[in-house]
Amino acid sequence: MNQIIIDGESLSIDDVVAVARYGAPVILGEKAKAAIMRAHDWVEKIVEQGAPVYGINTGFGIFAEQRIPNEDSARLSRNLILSHAVGTGPALDEEVVRAAILVRANTLAKGYSGVRVSVVETLLSLLNKGVTPVVPCQGSLGSSGDLAPLSHLALVYTTDDRNLEEESGWAWYQGEILSGKEAMAKAGIERIILGAKEGLALNNGATFSAAIAALAVYDATTLLDAANVSLAMTLEAVMGCLAAFDERLHVARGQIGQIQVAAAVRKLTEGSELTDAYGRVQDAYSLRCAPQVQGVSWDTLAFVKKIVETEINAATDNPLLFDPGVAVSGGNFHGEPVGQVMDFLGIALTEVASISERRTFRLTDGHLNADLPPMLVDRLSAAGLNSGLMMPQYTAASLVLENQTLATPDSVHSLPTSAEQEDHNANAMTAARHTRQIIANTAHVLAIELYTAARALDLRLRQSPQIKFGSGTNQAFGIIRQSVAYQPGDAWWGPEIDKVHALIIERKLESSTFS
Repeated sequence: MNQIIIDGESLSIDDVVAVARYGAPVILGEKAKAAIMRAHDWVEKIVEQGAPVYGINTGFGIFAEQRIPNEDSARLSRNLILSHAVGTGPALDEEVVRAAILVRANTLAKGYSGVRVSVVETLLSLLNKGVTPVVPCQGSLGSSGDLAPLSHLALVYTTDDRNLEEESGWAWYQGEILSGKEAMAKAGIERIILGAKEGLALNNGATFSAAIAALAVYDATTLLDAANVSLAMTLEAVMGCLAAFDERLHVARGQIGQIQVAAAVRKLTEGSELTDAYGRVQDAYSLRCAPQVQGVSWDTLAFVKKIVETEINAATDNPLLFDPGVAVSGGNFHGEPVGQVMDFLGIALTEVASISERRTFRLTDGHLNADLPPMLVDRLSAAGLNSGLMMPQYTAASLVLENQTLATPDSVHSLPTSAEQEDHNANAMTAARHTRQIIANTAHVLAIELYTAARALDLRLRQSPQIKFGSGTNQAFGIIRQSVAYQPGDAWWGPEIDKVHALIIERKLESSTFS
């Protein structure tokens, strides 16, 4: 697996996925090392000069005016980590924590934070040696960044001269959950005592929000591509009208995503003998308007990706240090950019799942599916004895309803903290977590549509054994049937749908891969 070099400038979403999910090794670039050392030298000079500078020799938040003696710098950093590690709720997935470690290391590699090189290299050692801190999923407002999650992360790899195990948090290592101290020792990684500014540099910034967002962008791309396939398969299964996908129609509106979805469906259904075979003039909106609905989700994703890729290469702590050693206080830790775009993406994916479920409903309704059996039972004579695909549609409907609640924007909600010093908060972490759940739900909704459409196409083949599917839909149908055979009677559909879900996640049902 290719090695990822971080430099604070060029981290991509694909890099995040490679490291977080697949364990790609990571190293620190040489130019980044130089930038980090330069900024750390600036911090040391500020400490020597003695003038009060926020986060270096002062308290935090409401206590920003409290001057801290230089000899207490290490204690100040350690106190910040200990007192802020107050998250709650179930642990975040390991891939999310790994993504956050990578993003934080990349932020520090920009050379504006003032930490030592050893701090960044310790973060990279966590990734390369498989130590993953256990981080609760709740407790962050996304401003001043993801304070609680980042502090739980730092508990594991930082310490003080007491080096207490009970203050080391918890970590996954080689399949076990151990104390942070034990996990670090077993992995052969030395825990570090923080110096001036380093505690704030480690827990200030919307890093976990950005990490979840990066994974979400990658997964949303996968789902939108699969949604093109599920749309095309359903269109054929119900003998839908191709006129709604005419290139001229979509060019006349000019929406880029809409044009792309319509083009993908035309390509997938090329050569089909099922489309337009029922004699309808036009289809219901879930088919006819699918390019408009799914297309704007592609457009939204493009915007979200731009913001997120910028954020994972951003300097997000406070203050930042600039040549010739000037500390500038601001608000780059505020998670509003991530919070807003996660809300946008959650809404976009919710609509994709919603229209997919409506197509599944049409496939199973004997009055709407162009003379296929109700609930796609094997034969009409089996109706009643068999329920067919009645219940998978229930599941899809349930997930869509959940999405519709989760998609209510989080970034518009704010409560003040720190005695009104932090009077507007982004709620970015909640937005990111909700969007991650929407993505998981949407993947299953699309799996249900693909599974249902494949069964409907089987029944079309029974009606007309020589019928030809579209070139792309035929390939998709074949991939599904290689994984899951057709079952004539009722069966345990759940595990079979899970196999189709796996095909989606593994990117084996992407419209762009079919000729």
